[in-house]
Amino acid sequence: MRQWAHELGFSQIGVAGIDLSAAEPGLLHWLSQGFHGEMGYMAAHGLARARPQELVPGTVSVLTARMDYLPSATPEGWQAIEWQRLERPGEGVVSLYARGRDYHKVVRSRLARLAERIAAEVGPIGHRAFTDSAPVLEAELATRSGIGWRGKHTLVLDRNAGSMFFLGEVYLDLALPPTEPVSAHCGQCDACIGACPTGAIVAPGRLDARRCISYLTIEHPGSIPEALRPAIGNRIYGCDDCQLACPWNKFAQRSPLPDFEAREHLVNQPLAAYLSWSEAEFLRRTEGSPIRRIGHARWLRNVAVAAGNALRQQEDASLREALGRLSAHPESMVREHVEWALEGAVPSPWGATARTAGSPFPGASTA
Repeated sequence: MRQWAHELGFSQIGVAGIDLSAAEPGLLHWLSQGFHGEMGYMAAHGLARARPQELVPGTVSVLTARMDYLPSATPEGWQAIEWQRLERPGEGVVSLYARGRDYHKVVRSRLARLAERIAAEVGPIGHRAFTDSAPVLEAELATRSGIGWRGKHTLVLDRNAGSMFFLGEVYLDLALPPTEPVSAHCGQCDACIGACPTGAIVAPGRLDARRCISYLTIEHPGSIPEALRPAIGNRIYGCDDCQLACPWNKFAQRSPLPDFEAREHLVNQPLAAYLSWSEAEFLRRTEGSPIRRIGHARWLRNVAVAAGNALRQQEDASLREALGRLSAHPESMVREHVEWALEGAVPSPWGATARTAGSPFPGASTA
């Protein structure tokens, strides 16, 4: 099975049992604190996430898988290169995992093929594949099956691969022996916690999604809280900071699949160019990309915030002009963020009034 998985682009597989009852109290506590924000589906599914046999009746074991996603040509020292992108405010930064093809499509289709290969060997089996696409406790299953341990940023870590990988699962009605979990190796390191721009990692292993830039730029449907906008910087889709800071990611593996190669228009591009995308162009350029799921309005919202942060640092006529063209956008959410971006800009030759950006989040230090 490991050989079949490797041939399909997976780096590691494991097997977990279906008794996840020990994880239920933690899930309920996280939901009770409202840390899921406006991801209503998290609360709607409730404990179904911890009960595989309820989601797919007949399930007796879960096959877990890891698929690395760094592009094959990623150079050594890639973390430093990514930090440097964040220091160029006029460019938009898309999270590494989203620069290529939509992982949902890649991972799920290959998991299904793996299940079919198993069935061809052992006979007909019931199976259903998932990757971030159903109420599944993915990290819990991954850690139980030895894919890695849960880092303080809540992501799964492997000593030989860091955290730059996708997780996937196949629920099976085939009984397979569970694989052994691994011990944690974060030690006293809390680099991920200190690196989070908005303080979303409120304690080791506890994430308040409402503060997370990935949540704010992807899952959050409405206006981004004004106090959090300055901390977003030039991140326009997702955030990798906690992973960039993690020492284990110096061991991150490259993917052999061309699917995750970065699309040229999603790297090193000026914010003004992204603001100019019409809805038709947005749909064309994000075809087959995970970015398409947020829609054109949220895309413009995100880029407008990044543009506002850039203009707070220095005047940029092209950026100001691109924002100005959106000042009458039919979506009120877009107009609001464009107005915020222009109001806070440094004084321009035309006398725009500047304002001081607030703290990244309530109670935070600006140091």
